[in-house]
Amino acid sequence: MKPSSIRAHRLPSSLLSCILRSHTTVRQLHQQTLPSQIPSPTPFVPDTKTFLSLIGRNLSQHAAKIPTWESLFSLKSMQLRKLGVEPARTRRYLLWWRDKFRKGEYGIGGDLKEVKNSVAHVRIIEVPADRSSRTLAGPHATKKLIVNVPPDVPVNEPKLRALKPVNGLKVQGAHTIVGPFVEPVKGTGGSIATVKVQEGMWEQRRGEKVDGGERRKVQVRRKRKLEELRKAKS
Repeated sequence: MKPSSIRAHRLPSSLLSCILRSHTTVRQLHQQTLPSQIPSPTPFVPDTKTFLSLIGRNLSQHAAKIPTWESLFSLKSMQLRKLGVEPARTRRYLLWWRDKFRKGEYGIGGDLKEVKNSVAHVRIIEVPADRSSRTLAGPHATKKLIVNVPPDVPVNEPKLRALKPVNGLKVQGAHTIVGPFVEPVKGTGGSIATVKVQEGMWEQRRGEKVDGGERRKVQVRRKRKLEELRKAKS
């Protein structure tokens, strides 16, 4: 059958109405879910400048171009390019960290709640061990946790037992907090420390390119092989 002989058919009005309603519903759902894609700031990451500083790779230099939290989590790659965020791998890196933050996947310090002037205090507390540990070590067995509390809260405060342990830190020896970017407080023997926002705390270091990187590896190795063959013949 020739294309010219194919006649267009009108859709029944009932079917057309159903399609239009479905399209409108999908669009409304998209508009309703869009705001949820912008996560709330956290005490450790309260603004755009801090976020860009934490993830490193000199992205903090673009803080003035992305002034609001909403724009940080809504701008697309092409929009970031127009703002001067270059090269493309830097934009991909920013979008990658943006997606991780949406999912609640933070670097060190991201889960800290008690933060003042970009500094959080952490300390070691002892709480009753879980049931399996008490069975092996006795009914009075305890375990040590690292929690985030203001420096003026007494260590025996009952509510400390309900706090979640800080991710990424651990107790070394009897009473020393260790972990990346941890600064022990003088006079505490390492049982109290601070974690302060610093440039590049969450940065994922780029690996060293081998043979020009993934994109050029085949070409570089082929040229090298041809050069070796040429030298072997001469």
